[in-house]
Amino acid sequence: MQVVRGWAARYAPLVGLMGIFGSVQESLAGDYDGSPQVAQFVSEMTRDYGFAGEQLIDVFRDVQRKQAILDAISRPAERVKPWKDYRPMFLTDARVARGVDFWRQHEAALARAEQEYGVPAQVIVSIIGVETFFGRNTGNYRVMDALSTLAFDYPPRADFFRKELREFLLLSRDQQVDPLTLKGSYAGAMGLPQFMPSSFRAYAVDFDGDGHINIWNDPDDAIGSVASYFQRHGWVAGQPVVSRADVRGDRVDEGLSPGIDPVKNVGELRALGWASHDALRDDMPVTAFRLDGDKGPEYWMGLKNFYAITRYNRSVMYAMAVHQLSEMLVQARDVK
Repeated sequence: MQVVRGWAARYAPLVGLMGIFGSVQESLAGDYDGSPQVAQFVSEMTRDYGFAGEQLIDVFRDVQRKQAILDAISRPAERVKPWKDYRPMFLTDARVARGVDFWRQHEAALARAEQEYGVPAQVIVSIIGVETFFGRNTGNYRVMDALSTLAFDYPPRADFFRKELREFLLLSRDQQVDPLTLKGSYAGAMGLPQFMPSSFRAYAVDFDGDGHINIWNDPDDAIGSVASYFQRHGWVAGQPVVSRADVRGDRVDEGLSPGIDPVKNVGELRALGWASHDALRDDMPVTAFRLDGDKGPEYWMGLKNFYAITRYNRSVMYAMAVHQLSEMLVQARDVK
């Protein structure tokens, strides 16, 4: 992560700079030359967040509109794969082997994160493995290009990406880095854990204490940041993630959760024909779901820690992949 000397000074407020809105618009060049949206955005960042308008204009002169990003985000969603096809995408021998190596290389940081945040080391490793294959696939787009393209040229989610663009500029200023040097996914997700800028500013931590938060190529900061994220989203130390269930009767499907949120508790599911493999209190809220496994339907109860994983990605199958990869990592580490 490149540190830019004098960043704070470059982005200090320039009194009266934005008094004439038109002058900003005329100053813009490059792919967003004359864009009223960008001019308005610069005006807002200057007025509301104390940025130096001239310096933001200089940044936007170098920003490129990426058609590939618009194509990627506009592409119709693929048919959702069943669990029996989704699971093998992430639970591979190669990912497990690399995960065990990553765990061993960063054992001290993972142990400290587990102690400070209560999140097991294997869950932290699993998240980084699922998200970026331990740093192999972190994205090759400049974050400024990605977020600007989506903020100004993708109307369906323009408000969301304008917010993320604002957060990205704020984190760049906070961390004293040149916003044009940082890379991520086509949607602006960044670093080993693929944090969006708003998540970075809310949950990322300087876990190695060097004065900067670097989730791009500092595994310690990435590890601490993932643990911080889960703690803030309700992870309960020492508690299970899911419980397998046996089902019978003609009311089983009534227990299935319509989405991610837990809408029934264990006792209500039991009355509908669900029997957990584990001893669970009747008052425990759970996300009840069915997966199409290799050997037929699988019924599961997702507990509070399962719900915490879905805060990272609102997908039952994603959360199951993270959980089961974490279990495989523990087993492989013990064997190795």
